[in-house]
Amino acid sequence: MKLLNLNDGVEAGVICVEPTLTNDGMDARNLTKAHKGPIVTHLEHLPRGIHETSEERKNHWFVGSIDQGTTSSRFLIFNGEGDPVASHQIEFENLYPKSGWHEHDPMTLLNSVEECIEGAMRKFQRLGFSKNDIRSIGITNQRETTLVWDHETGEPLYNAVVWADTRTKSIVRDLKAKDGADAIKDLSGLPLSTYPSSVKLLWLIENVEAVKQAYEEGRLAFGTVDTWLIYKLNGGAQAESPVHVTDSTNASRTMFMNIRTLQYDDKLLGFFGIDRTKVHLPKIVPSSDPECFGRIASGALSGVPIAGCLGDQSSALVGQCGFNPGQAKNTYGTGCFLLYNVGTEPVISQYGLLSTVAYDFGQGRPPVYALEGSIAVAGAGVTFLQNNLNFIENAKQINDLAESVPDNGGVVFVTAFSGLFAPYWIDDAKGTLFGITQHTQKGHIARATLEATCFQTKAILDAMEKDSGCKLKLLAVDGGLSNSDLTMQTQADISGIPVDRPAMCETTALGAAIAAGLATGVWSDTAELQEVNRNGRKVFEPKISRKCADKRFKKWNQAVQMSRGWLQDNDNEDDECDEEEKKA
Repeated sequence: MKLLNLNDGVEAGVICVEPTLTNDGMDARNLTKAHKGPIVTHLEHLPRGIHETSEERKNHWFVGSIDQGTTSSRFLIFNGEGDPVASHQIEFENLYPKSGWHEHDPMTLLNSVEECIEGAMRKFQRLGFSKNDIRSIGITNQRETTLVWDHETGEPLYNAVVWADTRTKSIVRDLKAKDGADAIKDLSGLPLSTYPSSVKLLWLIENVEAVKQAYEEGRLAFGTVDTWLIYKLNGGAQAESPVHVTDSTNASRTMFMNIRTLQYDDKLLGFFGIDRTKVHLPKIVPSSDPECFGRIASGALSGVPIAGCLGDQSSALVGQCGFNPGQAKNTYGTGCFLLYNVGTEPVISQYGLLSTVAYDFGQGRPPVYALEGSIAVAGAGVTFLQNNLNFIENAKQINDLAESVPDNGGVVFVTAFSGLFAPYWIDDAKGTLFGITQHTQKGHIARATLEATCFQTKAILDAMEKDSGCKLKLLAVDGGLSNSDLTMQTQADISGIPVDRPAMCETTALGAAIAAGLATGVWSDTAELQEVNRNGRKVFEPKISRKCADKRFKKWNQAVQMSRGWLQDNDNEDDECDEEEKKA
């Protein structure tokens, strides 16, 4: 664009700012990328004959992103170059009413999101912007977490049952013995386990009277976190046309959707005994659409369209711009999730992985699929050391504690708090520490906790290589634990694959913003996004020999096998004994 001349009677359209931090903690350099001053954000103020290119125009369009996770909710606002310019985050209480049970209060999830939107918008407005500068918003969310509510009133009927919850292990055992069980993975892409939403819904119908009654009366509404938030943000049951939808990335985690047709499958519903006339299932729509997800009904973003929706791990792959087959990302959050783009045809794993929808941007474009390896405990292991064992006061201290010793001292920690997920799928394992001696210090256990995630990732990478026939050349990473240089170097050493970490690690939220932006013209296609979030990336190269790496991995696998069998079929008897001991 031609430089504006001050003689034209307007202020020059470029703000030059030194690289300092604003009061909100945002890098002021982002402001130059995000906003070229009040003149160029409104074309009617441009001098006659001066026009912006589409590239210049996108730099001052903004997209919001709701990132609803297992331990916190966030709202971020990105500019057209993928840089966050304002954000707000709230941690909330996780509920653990019994051993193996993990729940959220549904209204807490909603309220935390609404509060994050208000907080980020206050910061955004202090930068001189308004909601009119935000084209649309996207939503990304924890996936298999299951919610049920009254279709008529919109009121929740029970707490949300979180993805890591294992109360359904007896249901899973019975389903595995049922006729037709062998065909379920090929139809849904998922193995039978405590992980998906299907078994959580069965438990709720069987064990919660209010849910059972609503089901029998045809009032039961079911959804994952995305569906619940979209429904409520659109006004819930009080809306003129209530919005009850989900996208295919989230629907692919329920085990009710056919992985190939992207629609609910009668064979799958029949296998789980779900009568679709008695439960309101959300409509499955593409991940990127300007109309399907409705508009925010109230608050600071009232009237702004919701135009994108992706399950959190799919969103991280999109945020890493993993649009080509053979690209992979690993997100180190509460759990750890590795997605490998396999293209437009699903690959049903033969080595313990999940087949899932990576993203579906609609508009005539075919859906893209991924192989996924899911690890239940990553950052949750650090939280355990902090809250349960008081090893550290905050999560950031884990790196220093682990580096206080030169190695793990022979300690191996199988962090099977919810059993072991991919590629093992061992439901009867529990967290187990091996190799403790009088020499063992806190630092050794801290190292072993970080290494547990790296070992499980290595096992997933090996399975992906077998399924795909290709060895990964580079692993893109993100998530809170990826900020630990020690963990990322350990990951490179154990896997033998370079690890690529971006400077801006908010890739999960960025993915949802990309989905919304594609639907509303901020970006026209994925080709425009190849340079998004490429600056300042750091690559960790393997530093140890394969012989040493293989020896460490062999010891890990030995520990995994020894952690089996801690959960037995007589769990009800164990609960009765526990109650008896408490009374005594």
